Amino acid sequence: MDGNLQGLASPLSELAHQPGCVNAVPAIARPDGFGLLVLRAFHNEPDPPAYAWIDQRIFRTPDRLTRHGMFFGVAFRPEIMSWLIERLGRPSEAGDGKARRNPQWPITSWSSEPRHWEDDTRTTEWSVDVAFSSAETLRAFRTHWSARLAGRIDG
Repeated sequence: MDGNLQGLASPLSELAHQPGCVNAVPAIARPDGFGLLVLRAFHNEPDPPAYAWIDQRIFRTPDRLTRHGMFFGVAFRPEIMSWLIERLGRPSEAGDGKARRNPQWPITSWSSEPRHWEDDTRTTEWSVDVAFSSAETLRAFRTHWSARLAGRIDG
C-alpha cells in the first residue's frame, strides 16, 4: 500500500488544507500500521489552546473531561474493538492474578507536528500512530476498514 491513502479519499478531505476544517483525512500508511490525524490544537495567544477533534471513524471521540482537566485518551470505536477481539482476543490477558497487555494487540501512540498556515494560524497537528504486531492482521485491518482509513465515513 502507498505511503498514504489519498486515492481513496473523500472529496471533503481536501478541505483539511484549511485550519478550521475537522473533516476526516486519509490515514498515512506506515510499514507496521498507520498514522491518523485526530486532533488539532489552535494556538491563539494569549488565550489557552482550543482543540478540534478531526471527524474519523477509527477512534472514539472524547466525550468528557477528567477531574484534573482535559484528557484526550485514544480508544478504538466499539465496532473496531469487536473486530479486533474476534481476531486477536481481548486487549488484556489475566495470568498469575495480574492483568497484562495482550501482545497481539496493536500499540497506539501520539505524535505531534507544529503547523503554520498561510493565514498566520498556528496549530499543532496530533496524530495517533498504530503499530500492529502481525503483517497479516495489518493487511486484514487495512482491507476491512479501508473506507475509514481513506477518510470516507461509511455509516
